[in-house]
Amino acid sequence: MKLLLVEDSEALRRAVVKALKASGFAVDATDNGQEGLWMALEHDYDVIILDIMLPGLDGREVLKQLREANNESPVLFLTAKDSIEDRVAGLRLGADDYLVKSFAIEELIARVEALARRKYQSRSPKLSVGDLTLDRSAKTVMRGAQNVALSSQLFSLLEYLMLNAGSVISRTQIEQHIYDEQVSPMSNVVDTAICALRKAIKVSKGNAALIHTRRGMGYVISVEKP
Repeated sequence: MKLLLVEDSEALRRAVVKALKASGFAVDATDNGQEGLWMALEHDYDVIILDIMLPGLDGREVLKQLREANNESPVLFLTAKDSIEDRVAGLRLGADDYLVKSFAIEELIARVEALARRKYQSRSPKLSVGDLTLDRSAKTVMRGAQNVALSSQLFSLLEYLMLNAGSVISRTQIEQHIYDEQVSPMSNVVDTAICALRKAIKVSKGNAALIHTRRGMGYVISVEKP
């Protein structure tokens, strides 16, 4: 999952980014609303974590402009205010959830995961393609009865492919959803990751290939080769 964090507190921003990346998310971050608005309009984020009290353009105005631009990315508001009026105002502007500072990072991660499931219309944390099953809550992958050990980045790549099972996903889409802005668009990081993922989920010689290449288009995960 690819997240955007807009938070002006450097200490909190660093702590949240570190925790989210440790949980397998790709994260872009900024400390001001104007840049956050630009990033949100330029990229397709699975969830946007948006502080309300920001210098220049505050979180409410960022959200208002996003919704006016028909950007429907789920937005989780962070705020130091705990009044009913503030929460209602944020939700009526189009926010999807609300978290009051100071919060437990485990709760933030759980809320982000819930918003991402909602975006992909997936109520269950488990995704399946053939005999391959991924549990988004337990962070486990099984091929039949065998456990598949994946790095956090390969787990995220497999999760993204399985959320879009049957659909061709381009290299650019994978870069935007799985990796942060430090990845060079000219690198072969996606091809390398796909190769590693194919090897990881083929736990025995009898396993059918699930990740297929559509030349010039991208990759698709499905039981049958399209």
